[in-house]
Amino acid sequence: MASCLAPSLFLRRLAVAVAVAVVLPVISSSSPAPGCYDSIISFGDSLADTGNELHLSRSEGRPNQAGSLPYGETYFRRPTGRFSDGRLVIDFIAEWLGLPFVAPYYGDDGGRSAADFGKGVNFAVAGATALDASFFEGRGLGNDFPNISLGVQLGLFKELLPSVCSTSSDCKQFLGNSLVLMGEIGGNDYNYHFFVGRDLEEIQGIVPLVIEEIVSAISELIDLGAVTILVPGNFPIGCLPVYLTEFQGSDKEAYDSSTGCLNWLNEFSQYHNEQLQRKLNHLRELHPRANIIYVDYYNAALRFYQSPDKFGFDGRVLRACCGGEGTYNYNFLEPCNSNARVCDDPSSYASWDGIHFTEAAYRWIFKGVADGSFTVPKLDSSCPALALNEPALTSSE
Repeated sequence: MASCLAPSLFLRRLAVAVAVAVVLPVISSSSPAPGCYDSIISFGDSLADTGNELHLSRSEGRPNQAGSLPYGETYFRRPTGRFSDGRLVIDFIAEWLGLPFVAPYYGDDGGRSAADFGKGVNFAVAGATALDASFFEGRGLGNDFPNISLGVQLGLFKELLPSVCSTSSDCKQFLGNSLVLMGEIGGNDYNYHFFVGRDLEEIQGIVPLVIEEIVSAISELIDLGAVTILVPGNFPIGCLPVYLTEFQGSDKEAYDSSTGCLNWLNEFSQYHNEQLQRKLNHLRELHPRANIIYVDYYNAALRFYQSPDKFGFDGRVLRACCGGEGTYNYNFLEPCNSNARVCDDPSSYASWDGIHFTEAAYRWIFKGVADGSFTVPKLDSSCPALALNEPALTSSE
């Protein structure tokens, strides 16, 4: 369904990335996993952005949705540029490994020194795509975000690397001791087509291009010395309030009767994930010494919609905590901001703003990563000590 707004404004306002039980699972900060990894290197979009787009927008005089409350209200008590009420999966991983939150490449002053990145660096930027901006411009889908595609992020990392490690062998050791988080990335490549009414067949046609960019970036990182790479797949986008609102219809056959999610959109996500896993299997054959770990974000999140009561989301799982009115509490013209209606308890919602998840949902997704329920192979296969330090479940913070 095409938007009546200009594509660039629509996409900019979306800033999409697409992507708890009554007693919430909380990571025990007293027992972090021992040091298999010295740092985290992250690439991606708003699902992993810890402040890059916020700093870029401020330096360029652009508004930033995640730059004001209620974003950040749950954990940080202030906006940090994270597109959630609190922590993201990358934050929980850092805490679990006993590492600091991963510093955004673009700091408060527009950049950080190499010394700041000894424990990790995050290149993920809200709105980022796997494919370069020129691809979208060629299809009449230019947007107002800076071109911080996956290729650009990788280029920034390669420029930074010599200032972090002095020799090729040092750099290989640095990367070998780092956990690389490759995304999720690619969701926006599809979003920017879906939300201007492009045909499903056309969008399916770019899936191989998106995956090739991801695989190419992984290969480059392995050549540079990376050993352990987490590669998340796409979420079940047919369950997100933004999609449920934009493609809302009266055809009951279009919806999953047990979840209320849109079948055709979830089938698209599954198609992307199947193609990605096929390419990752081939990549493992080419690089048998690398630990290439697929992270099944799709099924980790699908649980929320299949059994919402088990996660504390019963009755609210398809609605946004922060947003406008409507069936799914999402309205593009009334986005989550300081003037929006915000739910009293974000932990009882899976969706924060209709596009991104709440801290409570991200916490559950992280647990599936940490305990190996939704990773192939398990992360602790590359670091056996992690098996002894699964995240503890205690009462809510």
